[in-house]
Amino acid sequence: QVQLVESGGGLVQAGGSLTLSCSASGSIFYINRMAWYRQAPGRQRELVARIASGGIANYADSVKGRFTISRDNAKNTVYLQMNSLKPEDTAVYYCNSDIRPNSNSWYLDYWGQGTQVTISS
Repeated sequence: QVQLVESGGGLVQAGGSLTLSCSASGSIFYINRMAWYRQAPGRQRELVARIASGGIANYADSVKGRFTISRDNAKNTVYLQMNSLKPEDTAVYYCNSDIRPNSNSWYLDYWGQGTQVTISS
């Protein structure tokens, strides 16, 4: 079974930085895109950043210029470097990936358990 595990969340002051990591493990034939979503209390889950297998990245307007998504394909890991954090960045951050578990299966959508990021004023 494919698993995605996030790490790196925590509590930081506004203006600070955090780097989140998400590693995929289990039966993996190929990983297509990887992404970070977040969900704040009372809000819908939203796409924060997405990176294609070739490295092309897209960002939500709210994080452009502050967050950087990257991936290490050899480690099956995606990162989210978050700088200049704001209280409104407070949310549970979820790792998401489109993965082929084996050569006989098409892509399936996987989610991590989430990691809490809290930004204090």
